[in-house]
Amino acid sequence: MPVSHRSSAPVAADPETEALPRWDMTVLYPGLDAPEFAASFAALLDRIAALTRLLDDERIGAAEATPLTADVVARFERLLEALNTTVGDYETMNAYLHAFVSTDSRDDVAQARLSELQRSAVGITKAFVRWDAWVGTLDLDGLIERSPAAAAHAFPLRKSQEQARHLMPPAEEGLAAELRVAGGVAWAKLYDNVTSQITVEVQEEHDGEVRRLPMSRVRNLAYSPDPAVRERAYRAELGAWEGWATPLAAALNGIKGEANTLLPRRAWADPLDEAVFNANIDRETLAALIGAAREAFPDLRRYLRRKAAGLGRDRLPWYDLFAPVGDPGRSWEWGETVSFLEEQFGAYSDRLRDLMARAAGERWIDAGPRPGKTGGAFCMHLRGDESRILHNFTPSYDGVTTLAHELGHAYHNLNEAGLTPLQRQTPMTLAETASTFCETIVKEAVLVGANRAEQLFIVEQSLQGATQIVVDIVSRFDFERSIFARRQERELSVAEFCALMLEAQRGTYGDGMADDLRHRYMWAA
Repeated sequence: MPVSHRSSAPVAADPETEALPRWDMTVLYPGLDAPEFAASFAALLDRIAALTRLLDDERIGAAEATPLTADVVARFERLLEALNTTVGDYETMNAYLHAFVSTDSRDDVAQARLSELQRSAVGITKAFVRWDAWVGTLDLDGLIERSPAAAAHAFPLRKSQEQARHLMPPAEEGLAAELRVAGGVAWAKLYDNVTSQITVEVQEEHDGEVRRLPMSRVRNLAYSPDPAVRERAYRAELGAWEGWATPLAAALNGIKGEANTLLPRRAWADPLDEAVFNANIDRETLAALIGAAREAFPDLRRYLRRKAAGLGRDRLPWYDLFAPVGDPGRSWEWGETVSFLEEQFGAYSDRLRDLMARAAGERWIDAGPRPGKTGGAFCMHLRGDESRILHNFTPSYDGVTTLAHELGHAYHNLNEAGLTPLQRQTPMTLAETASTFCETIVKEAVLVGANRAEQLFIVEQSLQGATQIVVDIVSRFDFERSIFARRQERELSVAEFCALMLEAQRGTYGDGMADDLRHRYMWAA
């Protein structure tokens, strides 16, 4: 949907942001209007259609138990190769288009091409439904014994066998795949487009002019050392979310409504059952994780109360959650950040150091916040051992650790370069390991030689991170559980989403935070 701005104030141009690197996608195609792109795009759509024809020719789908003959083994290997090839080509094309849309959601050409790709990708979804159903009929142990390709894909094949128990009839799965493009996928796209285009009027500095900034820039002001700037940014952010809350609530209602409709039809008793299956854990493991997090609440609330006292507050307001404590020391400009990470990663391994050098030299990173760009940070696999990293960099310790975190994901992708797409499927429980490790390298390196005030800053930054991982994640978990339950009955209003968010924060942050200064729109952020 087109996003209009209600103020005449110009969007602020930031010379520092404009000087930050942007990722290079010309390694694939010169641009969206290039003949090479058009040819590859058309070839991919043909390949997706050919995959469907192959499944038809091989009569793949749900059936009674399939005897494990030599012909079945050969059919399996042909289909596995076709799936991996098609999915690999699709993932690269999807990443290429996502690189344009995530950095400029107003790019109508990229949005149109991405929509076309998503529509065609329904064919891949349907192919996997048929594949899972067929694998569910096979003697998998026997197949693994007779086929090296099956042995190399044993884990995803066992996942397919379990997935086969949660499939609707083929016609219903096919219809669900087609409707999802106009359902959950469309709602998610609406959310991404709206949130990336929101701009907020805020006074960045004392006695400074009011400027209209991208939401990502405004949220970064939570790290300002100036308490007045933090509070102004917080209140301006809440006001902006309120202005766009209706379409964002519609998106959330749509996504959760779709899930609630399909889950019972796929024999999932609870939304968590599907979630833990996808994460390759079980309910008992999840319960242990959440339980351990809740046991840590008293210590982290004590930290929040102590931070509030140090800032001269009775209770910590949300806008002081990320307030710096101690001396941040140096300012981390982009060039210094890259050099520092190369040096510190090199102390661990040449391979990790070379990854940082390559990411900078080959322009894998889109670093600066700007209007139309997705907030936060992420890393996506592009092709082979290449990744692309989106960042909304600030010259701060947090900016450095966030980049290190995303490079950890790129390191995973580097080490998975020789694997097939089916082998590369990585749950979050594994995907975050290298990222956390890279953050730890940064923290330990910065602590060396730091004075006491700088050490306090770094330790407090670590406590901030622990609070987010332990307290805030559980608040979101509790919020999700609440809305899934209530969404089974009807849609929820903006006010109800806000009330449930505040309730979840109250139950997790507790007396560590001022009750009247929480963040009711975290469900939108």
